[in-house]
Amino acid sequence: MTSYPRVASLKSADAFRAHLDRSGIPLAFDAALDAPARSPLARAIDVNGVRVGNRFCVLPMEGWDGTRDGEPSDLTRRRWRRFGAGGAKLMWGGEAVAVRHDGRANPNQLLITPRTVAAIASMRGELVAAHRERFGSNADGDLYIGLQLTHSGRYARPDVYDRPAPLAACTHPLLDRRFPAGVRVLSDAELDTLVDDFAAAARLARDAGFRFVDVKACHGYLGHELLGARTRTGPYGGALENRTRFLQRVIAAIRAAAPGLEIGVRLSAFDTMPYRKRARDHVGEPETRPPDARTPDAMPGFGVAANDDDLDAALDEARGVLRLLDGLGVRWICVTGGSPYYNPHVQRPALFPPLDGYEPPEDPLRGVWRQIRATAILKREYPRMVLVGSAYSYLQEWLPHVAQHNVREGLCDFVGLGRIVLSYPDLPADVLSGAPLKRASFCRTFSDCTTGPRMGLASGCYPLDAFYAARPEAVRIRDARTDARTVAGIDK
Repeated sequence: MTSYPRVASLKSADAFRAHLDRSGIPLAFDAALDAPARSPLARAIDVNGVRVGNRFCVLPMEGWDGTRDGEPSDLTRRRWRRFGAGGAKLMWGGEAVAVRHDGRANPNQLLITPRTVAAIASMRGELVAAHRERFGSNADGDLYIGLQLTHSGRYARPDVYDRPAPLAACTHPLLDRRFPAGVRVLSDAELDTLVDDFAAAARLARDAGFRFVDVKACHGYLGHELLGARTRTGPYGGALENRTRFLQRVIAAIRAAAPGLEIGVRLSAFDTMPYRKRARDHVGEPETRPPDARTPDAMPGFGVAANDDDLDAALDEARGVLRLLDGLGVRWICVTGGSPYYNPHVQRPALFPPLDGYEPPEDPLRGVWRQIRATAILKREYPRMVLVGSAYSYLQEWLPHVAQHNVREGLCDFVGLGRIVLSYPDLPADVLSGAPLKRASFCRTFSDCTTGPRMGLASGCYPLDAFYAARPEAVRIRDARTDARTVAGIDK
């Protein structure tokens, strides 16, 4: 098994740069952080009358900790308060919220309905209150908060955490094998109805105080799978014009139902073939196209790249979507790639896989660079659009250094923070105040925040957040991981 150095061991700029050079990873960074007053990360940005006070963004996550009827629990509220007190000024959804029950990725995912909207509005209020408490009574004037709306599609598990109830955009010769009980493809009429469900959810989000909604089109969920539904017939499949029809109709329906509500899209701008765990060493390897699906249009997929040399060409479909969105007046885009279900090393680079994952097939820093490169290419070609970058958590201590370089050079407008805000929610505030960074709080990508949900438990940073480390779930996760690694004969 190939091993890669831990980022924490690269303690100087020279050591970090030397490793990148040896590995052939052209990831640029600033050796020193600017003083807060001069930092590009501290600059406000104004877009169509919206002011956002700095360049840090909290990305949407799923905590697996809502109530069974879709309301936030005490754990959810704690996480959102920490988001608010952390210092980021853009909250890109904060949480993946299902628009109806059969679209929930787990039985504890938030669900926005007339019954739950008051609790979700209250949770947003707690985030704002935490922000004001730390940064001042008027600090929320440049705080921009949205809500991510989703239907989990193929990855829906609304009733039991380990019982899939997939509602797919199309059949898939490789992914369908992972659902022994079968996959049901949503009909055109069902998709038409779902458009109305998104609009109703957006209206509730606006009434709850959210200033924008994210129409989720990433990570293998329904909105993303529809973009790749090449083999589907009818109005929602085939040519890119048809594959974007659902997204277009949702945007139009939201505008009709909730005037004044801004719209953003989180987009998996590129993808790869699905990966699987190789038997001999548990390293991820790409699956092979079936013999009858050798041409791109013979198999579902959106922006599929065979390798990094193909990335620019693979982004052509994302370019088509951004042209469409630009024409529709949608300017807020959060760029990501891949899926946590079939190529997690692409979507969220990590050194340590979750319990059901595979060992990384590449240095995770290459995965970080790939997402940064994709975002930079799209930003260069669509400068009017506001682009949020993803995959920064694995950079750990070097995250602020890469982020500062990327924002200053115009490679992205915002730096998105995902897993790292579970372990170190105060990172934006510390960077922007010039406070010493807390090495012990940086996410080391142990992936317990994913292993927990795979076991039907709430997500959280069990290794580094003392609150979660003291919970009984931490012992269960640690024991399960130890047992799995002992059986596999893997040690890092």
